[in-house]
This record gives sequence, C-alpha cells and structure tokens, in this order.
Amino acid sequence: MLLAVKEVTEYRAAACREAAMQRRGAYSGGARKRLDGRSDAAGSRLQHHGSSVQLTGSTLVSHARSADVENGVRPAAKFTVAVRVLCEFTAKRGDLDLRFTPAPSAEEGVAGHRIIAARRGPLYLKELTLAGDHGRLQVRGRADGFDPNLNQLEEFKTYRGELERMPANHRAAHWAQLRIYGGLLCRQRRLPRVRLALVYFNVASAEETVLVVEESAVALEQHFIEHCERFVNWAESESAHRRARDQALAALRFPYGGFQGSQRELAEAVFRAVRGGRSLLAQAPTGIGKTIGTIFPALKAMAPERLDKLFFLVAKTSGRRQALDALRRLKAGTEPLPLRVVELVARSKACEYPGKACDASVCPLARGFYDRLATARAAAMQLQILDQPTVRRLARAHGICPYYFSQELVRWSDVVVGDYNYYFDRGAILYAWTLADEWRVCVQVDEAHNLIERARGMYSASLESSAFAAARRCAPVALRQSLTAVSRSWRRSVAAQSASYRVYERLPTALLAALEEFIARAADYLSINSANDASDFLSFFFAALGFCRLAAEFDSATLFEITRGAEEPAEQAAADSTLCLRNVVPGRFLAPRFAAARATILFSATLAPHDFVIDVLGLPRDIVRLDVGSPFSAEQLTVRLVRSISTRYQDRDRSLVPITELIARQYHAQPGNYLAFFSSFEYLDDVATVVAARHPAISVWKQQRAMQECAREDFLARFVAGGCGVGFAVLGGAFAEGIDLPGSRLIGAFIATLGLPPANAANEETQRRMSVIFGAGFEYTYLYPGIQKVVQAAGRVIRGASDRGTLYLIDDRFARTEVRRLLPAWWRISQTRLRSCSSGR
Repeated sequence: MLLAVKEVTEYRAAACREAAMQRRGAYSGGARKRLDGRSDAAGSRLQHHGSSVQLTGSTLVSHARSADVENGVRPAAKFTVAVRVLCEFTAKRGDLDLRFTPAPSAEEGVAGHRIIAARRGPLYLKELTLAGDHGRLQVRGRADGFDPNLNQLEEFKTYRGELERMPANHRAAHWAQLRIYGGLLCRQRRLPRVRLALVYFNVASAEETVLVVEESAVALEQHFIEHCERFVNWAESESAHRRARDQALAALRFPYGGFQGSQRELAEAVFRAVRGGRSLLAQAPTGIGKTIGTIFPALKAMAPERLDKLFFLVAKTSGRRQALDALRRLKAGTEPLPLRVVELVARSKACEYPGKACDASVCPLARGFYDRLATARAAAMQLQILDQPTVRRLARAHGICPYYFSQELVRWSDVVVGDYNYYFDRGAILYAWTLADEWRVCVQVDEAHNLIERARGMYSASLESSAFAAARRCAPVALRQSLTAVSRSWRRSVAAQSASYRVYERLPTALLAALEEFIARAADYLSINSANDASDFLSFFFAALGFCRLAAEFDSATLFEITRGAEEPAEQAAADSTLCLRNVVPGRFLAPRFAAARATILFSATLAPHDFVIDVLGLPRDIVRLDVGSPFSAEQLTVRLVRSISTRYQDRDRSLVPITELIARQYHAQPGNYLAFFSSFEYLDDVATVVAARHPAISVWKQQRAMQECAREDFLARFVAGGCGVGFAVLGGAFAEGIDLPGSRLIGAFIATLGLPPANAANEETQRRMSVIFGAGFEYTYLYPGIQKVVQAAGRVIRGASDRGTLYLIDDRFARTEVRRLLPAWWRISQTRLRSCSSGR
C-alpha cells in the first residue's frame, strides 16, 4: 500500500537528514618510542588481548587470555562472525552481474528502514540482537524487527524499480541471512516455529512487498549448522594464518643489513605513529629508500596494534612497482613470511573482454563467477604476492573475471597496493569496506604531494554541452521531455553570461532542479529498461548524477564555473559550453577517510611547507610533522643558477638559443645522460629542435603527449649506464618523479621553468579563493605547487651515496628569497652567467 503524501514527505526529509550527517573520527595517542629492528627488541613479543577470535568483515583477529599465554597454555580460540559476513561467504552463488540498475543511496536505505519500523505496532521489537554458537564459532547480528503477536521475524531491504529485476543470487542471499536470524531467534526464545518475512521497500513509491514463509526450528537449525560448517574450516585456516603472520612480522628483520642514514629516522617515526594511532606527514629526500623505509615499520607494528591491513596507495604505476619490489625483498629473507599482498589495477588494464558489460549474457568470465570464486580464492591463498599477472593467471585458470577477483582478494589480504582512488575517491571500495567491516588499517600515501591535485579531481564534476547533445540524440522517448527542460535551463544560464569564463557564487537553481528531475525519471526508466546500447545517454546520466551530488555539498571550497565559446552569439553559446564544479580544497571530503584509519602515513620529498599540505588535504592539526635530513652532501650535486635567462612566456623565443648553448656546453664538458625539463610540450619541442639543428652530434629523445606505458619504458631505456644524450621531458610529468636512474644512467638535469601553473582565468580564481580561505593565495596556487615539481625533478639526479651530478636552475626568479627558502637546504647554489636575455617582469 502506498504511503500517504505526508508520510512520503517525511521519508524524503529523513533521507535528506541522513545525507547531511558527517562521520567523525578521533585520534588516540600513546606512541611507542622504539622500532623493532636488528639492534632493538622493542615490540618483538606477540601480544594477545581478550579471549576470542573476531571476524570483523572478513578478517580474523586471534586473541587469548594474557594469563593463560604467560603460563604457556593457549585456550581453544572461539571465532566470532557477523551474520551478514557469514552469508556473504557461504550463500553467494551465481553470476557476476554489474549491469546498471539504479539502487537506493545509503541515506535512502536508512530512511526507508525507519519508515518501515514506524509503521509497525507498539509491541514491535526493533533491531533485535541475536547470537548463537556452533562449536568454536559464534554467530551474531541484529535482525531488523520481530512482531511477537504474529510470531514474525522481518528483514528489511530497500530497492528501486521493479522487484522482479533483482538478481536471483541477491534474493537468495537475503533469504539465507533471514533464515540464520530465524534459527538464532528460535534458539533464543525456544520457539518451535517462526514466520520469516522479507520486506522489500521501494524507495520511489514507498510501497512494501512482503514475502512470507513459515519454517520449523528444526529446519532453521539445520540451515544454521550447514552454513557454520561451511565457514568454520576457512575461519580456522584464516586464524592460523593471522597467528603465523603476526609471529613472523614480530621476528622480521630489515633486509639490507640495517637502515642507511636518515632512513632510520623515517622508519622510527612511522613505527611510533602507527603504534600511537597518529597521522604522520614526513618530508624525506629522494633516493633514501622511502618505500621500504615506510612499509617495514608499518609491518612491524601490525601485530602489536592488531592491524588487519596495510593499504599502500600510489599516484603512478612506478609507485606500485616499487612497493611490490620492496615487499618481495622483505619476503626473500631467510625466514618465511606468510604475508598476503594483492595489487589493484584499473579495470581497463585487467579486463579480458574490454567493451563488454559485466553481464553473464555477454561476458563468459561473469557467468558463474561466484560458483567458482571459492576454488579460485583457495588457490590464491596458497600464494603470497598476488600481483596483477598472478591474479590474471589464476582467474584464467578458474574462468572468472580478474578485475573483480582481485577486489574479492582484498578481503583476505594483509597488504593492498593500489591507486589513491581506491581509498580516497567518493566511491572508494577500500574506504567503504574499512567502515563496513570495521577493519583496523594503516594507510600509507606514497608521493603524497600528488594527492592534492588528484583529490581535487575526485571531488570535481563537469557537464559538457557536446556530451549532453550526444545523450539527447540517443535518449529514450520517455525521457526527452525532461532533457528538453534541462536544455532550456542550460541555455538560459549560459546566455546570461557575456564573458567566455565566469565563476558564480551561487548555483543555478532552475538548472539543478531540471537535472534532478531528469535523474529521477531516468533512474525509474533504467530500473525497468536496459540502456546498454545507448552509452552516450548513460555517460551523461552518470555525469549528471555526480554533478548533482557535488552540488548538494557546494561550499566555498568549490568553484562553480561556466565556460562558453568566446566567438559564439549569446543565443548559441550553450552549444559550446561547460558547467563545472571545480574543487580547490578537498580537505572536507578527505578528513573522514583519514579518521577511519588507525594511522595514516603521508610521505614525499616535497611536502613543504607542511601547513600548505595540511590545510588543503584536511589533515588533523595534531598530525606529527617530520622533515628528514638528507644523507647526501653538497659535494655530490653541483647546483648552478642561471639568472641571465628568463623562461617567462613572453621571453621564450629569446631563450631558445641560450638554453641550447647551455645544454651543449655542459654536455661537451661532461658527456653523459641528461634530462631537460620544460613547462610545456611546445616549449620542449622548440628547444629540442634548436639543439638538433645547432648540435646534431647530441643524441636527443623527447617525451610525447599521452605516451602509453610501453613508450614510457622505451624512453627510460635510452638512459643506459655510460650512455650519452639528452632526454627532453615536461616538468611535473611522468619522468619528473617516481623514476630511478642511478649512477651513470643520469648525471645531470636542466630545469628551464619555475614550474608555476599557467596564469589563466581559472587559476586566478583559485588564487582569490585561496586568499579568502587561507590568506596565502599566490603561494597556495602558484609558488608551492611549482617548486614542489622543481625539487621532484631535481631529485632524479642523486639517487645514492656514490652518485655525482650537475643541476641547472634556469630562470632569474630562482634567485628570489621566497623561492630559495623552498629549495633543499643541503644544496649549495652557485650562479652562472650567460649571454644576456631579456627577462621581462
């Protein structure tokens, strides 16, 4: 029966209130002082707490009474598992079906549960806690409600669209969960029989569909035992793995015979932060071994802190490789290390059938995915490093999708190596599972200076007029009226703007209302009909959905921009326009993710000044700050500042020949491999052309736009030990950080730019907003991001204690005090004069 209008209004208001609620996290202190290394035994004892083994999500935690352990007696462990997790493991069967079907949001789900419960009578028992044992396994959970008058136990499930389109394996899992609750209820209340009701609540119509069966306590007890037996063997295996893992980590030794110089300072700070449940912001120079210097102490702290997982998050492919190499090195020690490591990669890199939907009707690897998952998972658990080639090989052997197989393996892993987006993005699975399964995790952010721009992108959204036009051309007839309303409001918003670019303080309410109406109608349509053959329409639907979700959280940290064709008349401007919600301070979105982790470690060679990073990323104000001293000496790197050349845009033509002659002079004086960095591909191409024309004996190779991974590897392969030539690259690009060219593979670098972002209208607006929020507009928008890129690029030259090299900083602005104070303190900078070149302002 449909709700009355008032009740529907209350339901929608409740959903809105849930959407407005924000999670809050707290930090606890009490850091340990010493790292368990070769000469320090602190933290080496395996600690036991409590008297049971808990399965939070999919992770077993082994506990035993402290007194019994001290007396050499280990009591039989008891495994505790949630009903939901038990059924996810034992009842999930059938196909992988990820075709788009609109689903309720979390807020709608919570509000729907409240409305259903409010409809029940005064004796109705809400959120009934249930628990029961089977041997060493304890199962517990909370049923949604019980009506003692009807002897009816209910489980609520919200949905959108037609209930008949719900996948059969979802419905089967719902019944399995309800039957487990029914068995526990019959035990608890000594009931001979009970009615079981699945209550499906349509969030669009607020209508209930109630499916009822009556079962005996005997049948439900048998169902309970079958699922427990299916689970307990795996639970015992996981518990044994956890104990073996923690014991091995307690005895783990650093693989290189001890820390090198400042690497120990970094490792000890990481260990203390993880033991104290703190966040750490660590600036450490390139080349000291930051990857293994952060992974090792975090692993050492896993057992005493009872951590379930370590997430090592990276910005680039090279970061994943370095992390996996470090973990392989740790596992190559004399003692076995039972540590499960899984690598996550983008779907585009893992998919065996690109272009096909994740649907059993078109993809053979989706067909029967969950039927074969258990066998594939058992095979994977016999291995240790589950990098992408290994996962793909296992997936092929068992006929399942490698991309979703790797995600399933996360639940049973100890270390996850993947991109930032798996934890920090709005729909990040690692963050969602950390909350849902109550994992205790340590999050490590490699090259953390990159997180600023990446996070801004995660919490920005745009709508392109060209994409909207393509969606209208293939839209279903039933939705064309709502798209016409969007088009009308879009044209009005753009036509009112005379400039090609403008930032607005307020959002266009009429346009947002039209978009939200379109989204609602499209969601209802898609819940009944397929649109897999209308990819342009679906792409715009998702873009509009993301845009409106961000608009609902619009504040001063985000700019609303409209860009239109400069030459178009006002009435035609909407045909070439972009609406953009561009986030400039993502801290509000990231803060709950930092709070959800037991400890967060952010490290990079370029995190100065710390306040800039803390402000923009929303890090806790009490974060531990560390600036690790460099192990390198000024004698290793000759740094020369060239003040007589300006690389400003208006001076670039005049700079081409002087830069060319500078490169040639250094190359002929000391032949070898060099990198030359520029602010743009155009500037790079111009200088490379002049070098090739004036000095054809110098071997030149260039970074290209949108280079594929194999092309990037070919570029780096040119830097052979003892080779000679100059590689031209863009500052801030793929070759300006995260690459390792030690010894004679690279003996010098030329940086012909200050790295400042272009002074365009968008960046000028960002500067104004940063001035309002932080009082440091130019620094936060231009100076700090630019110098970070310079220092990263310069860090490619010296990678070890025996390296020697030369660095040229080409621009008069490098001599300014505010710039010099941001450069590494260990550099000894001398000035070099060339033939004068006008510098401008």
